[in-house]
Amino acid sequence: MKIIGVGCGPGLMTEQAIKELRKARNVYGSGRAIDLARPYLATQASVKSIDDFKALHKLPADAVVLSTGDPMLAGLGYLTGEVIPGISSCQLALSRLHIPQSRVAIVVAHGRGHEKGMQETLDEVRRGKIVFLLADPKFDLAELYRRLAGLQMPLQLSLCENLGYKDEKITTAPIQFPPVKSADLYSVVIGNF
Repeated sequence: MKIIGVGCGPGLMTEQAIKELRKARNVYGSGRAIDLARPYLATQASVKSIDDFKALHKLPADAVVLSTGDPMLAGLGYLTGEVIPGISSCQLALSRLHIPQSRVAIVVAHGRGHEKGMQETLDEVRRGKIVFLLADPKFDLAELYRRLAGLQMPLQLSLCENLGYKDEKITTAPIQFPPVKSADLYSVVIGNF
């Protein structure tokens, strides 16, 4: 099995990923991942949308599983097989904001552990780290903003929406005037930067 990161948006795949996709015969992925990979898939490839992520370990040995962004950020890198990275939303956001990755702690609150994600974010901010928060549409961003404001620290927020897409939008503001989310595909950079 190969787990291939297709990037967080169009044009954010590595050359290695494209080369592997052109050879792939059995491809599985989410609708978004398939859309990002489609230009590089062979016409004879069998492409199937993933409906049950818990059954991925049952896929055939020659399966290529697509992961949006980088499989090792919050993707499918836990699967057994070769992992080919893609450009993650974290990499793209930090490059857009000119923030070195060495200053950043990554917190994932996507699909699970919203409360844990909030706590980890607060803990890392208290430690002086810049946090890259990857969250899902159900994450209570207003509650996180409230808790961050309660720290009474000079914090800045960058709300990164639809990174890598034509409608990409990054809004930066101090914690006193936090940006309001308008897209389901988003991440937040939090800290003193």
